[in-house]
Amino acid sequence: MERTISPPHPSPHPPTAFAPPPGTTDAHCHVFGPAHRFPFAPEATYTPPDAGIDDFEVLQERLGLSRAVFVQASCHGTDNAAMVDALVRGKGRYAGVAMIDESFSEADIGALHDAGVRGTRFNFVAHLGGAPELEVFWRLVNRVQPFGWHIVLHFDAKDLPKYAELLDRMPCPYVIDHMARIDANAGLDQEPFGALLELMRDERAWVKVSGAERLTADGGPPYDDVVPYAQALIAAAPDRILWGTDWPHPNVRHMPDDGDLVDVLASFAPDEGVRRQILVANPETLYDFGCG
Repeated sequence: MERTISPPHPSPHPPTAFAPPPGTTDAHCHVFGPAHRFPFAPEATYTPPDAGIDDFEVLQERLGLSRAVFVQASCHGTDNAAMVDALVRGKGRYAGVAMIDESFSEADIGALHDAGVRGTRFNFVAHLGGAPELEVFWRLVNRVQPFGWHIVLHFDAKDLPKYAELLDRMPCPYVIDHMARIDANAGLDQEPFGALLELMRDERAWVKVSGAERLTADGGPPYDDVVPYAQALIAAAPDRILWGTDWPHPNVRHMPDDGDLVDVLASFAPDEGVRRQILVANPETLYDFGCG
């Protein structure tokens, strides 16, 4: 099978800017395959190289991280088997965010919950297929709500303002991926970032200060142009911020070194206490690790 995207960095460096505290959670990462066990979806818009749980656990040890939240990626579609296998392997150290459709019964969702899944994800991003049918979206939101799940939302920045009404109707917490993919070149006063800051006034709203390698205009570290956006979001709602590597980095312009993505947190959150809140306390609030 031909791979259409690059593999992750082969040897990321350990963090140098600070030592991740015990319980540090990578709250946005993926497992891809291995394809001979967990085939990619026929409708996938990209085909990644294998980047399974064994490779991920090498990364965790290298970076000094303790926990993770595996987010189902579109290349596996609604077949969550690779992600669930990783959760089982983690024995309580990992949580999951699934992708589901209307074929999932209450029993299916319950089985995912028992495995450690605590949310479901919807892509609204154009290059990943665009927005879901909204009637289906709401039916699925209502279907997972009794399990106490939250909703993870992946937007293109330019589209965020038009979804304000949808987000205002959300019956449960929701998480915006990758700082809504804002354009770091467009300035703090750009409309999409203003819309994101306005959302953070809502106690249901969470955001991931992840994806620096996607947002930067320069492509590589030290991601200085992304820092003001992350700092503004953290100042707005420090108790509803998550961080993740996005390993193994599908569809990036420049493959990052994950050690750099840990180090930039020292700029995002210079205060050690705030950094610990983002890395440890906040994910513990949203994901009941070990209780699946």
